[in-house]
Amino acid sequence: MITEHAAAQWDLELDDLFVSIGHRFGRVELRRRMRDYVRGLLAPVARKNSWQLAEQAGHRTPDGLQHLLSGSKWEPDDIRDDLQGYVSGKLGEADGVLIIDDTGFIKKGTTSAGVQRQYSGTAGRTENCQIGVFAAYASARGRALVDRELYLPRSWTEDPERCRAARVPDGREFATKGELARRIVLRALASPLPIAWVTADSAYGQDNRFRRLLEQSGVGYVLAVPKSQFSVGCSRIEVLFAQAPDEAWEEISCGDGAKGPRVYHWAAVRLPAVADFDYQGEVPHRMRWALARRSIRRPDEIAYYLAYAPLQTTVQELVQVAGARWAIEECFQAAKNECGLDQYEVRRYVGWYRHITLAMLAHAFLAATAHQAREKGAEQMGQPGSSGSQWQRFGYSWQLVASGPRT
Repeated sequence: MITEHAAAQWDLELDDLFVSIGHRFGRVELRRRMRDYVRGLLAPVARKNSWQLAEQAGHRTPDGLQHLLSGSKWEPDDIRDDLQGYVSGKLGEADGVLIIDDTGFIKKGTTSAGVQRQYSGTAGRTENCQIGVFAAYASARGRALVDRELYLPRSWTEDPERCRAARVPDGREFATKGELARRIVLRALASPLPIAWVTADSAYGQDNRFRRLLEQSGVGYVLAVPKSQFSVGCSRIEVLFAQAPDEAWEEISCGDGAKGPRVYHWAAVRLPAVADFDYQGEVPHRMRWALARRSIRRPDEIAYYLAYAPLQTTVQELVQVAGARWAIEECFQAAKNECGLDQYEVRRYVGWYRHITLAMLAHAFLAATAHQAREKGAEQMGQPGSSGSQWQRFGYSWQLVASGPRT
């Protein structure tokens, strides 16, 4: 039950957030509308579109909130930058993980920017939808969405009239989801967010340019890859792990899920170093890994990963980073269910960015306040350490992970 004192404190902290971004809106009316919009996104409104948000705020019509998204002068990228600073201050930790993924927004018609029939992982099938590429930040304090890009298929970028009607900026050329992801990563690494790791699913992990960007930036990664993935020192990654001895597979939890610890069989193997990326002078400072995650109940279901990590990194730490990828799915679910991330009715390009950014801001505020509530009553839990024994088989140094405490 929320006490009167807790509600008052919640309002004060939300007002502090509004003050910190208020200078991005040049007029008092815009600042008030922004506050009403975000407060509506946080309120128990059934459908968080401009009509119902306006009713929640006591407006007679939705015109003011619609103007906030479509006709007013403010830059959503400025709010994104402020959002990243806010998340850094509230949730940032030195071992923070940046997670890349995309999500679909099912839409009717053909006029919403970027909409077409395309595969949506959210729906699990081909739908008429928009696709957004997102980044989430996760640490022991919490997780929140911190960046976004709208994917424009070639059917849009090769149709100038269609783009003009949706107010797509001139010069917006076609970019793959991987290219959008690289832009997002570069922005995040230049932001105040403390990032030690990047993780993503195989759609991004299989992209050699994406991995090279991370290596050149000096950030660690654990990236899912398809079973056919080629890498340093191995042909197909599935062939590499088909050689793994039974002793190489150990039960490890990659983090808690909705039903408790997510326990799988994991195997890990060191890969050969690459001189251009893995050494400082003649001294090695990074190591490469291949990992496999096998379902305990359905051993034919195996997922594969490539990892790039500091020398002292343990297999348990790599497994935890791999497991952190699910945090962005939780962010999508929470931001859609609680903050109306997918409940917009805008069709133009700028309207999408404005609504999505304000919904992300609302979700980050919830994540920050949830952390504060946990911090008041939570006990400090130590992280179990581990050490592994190594031995040779089939020319690879398999890392045995059973010798440390179970997570």
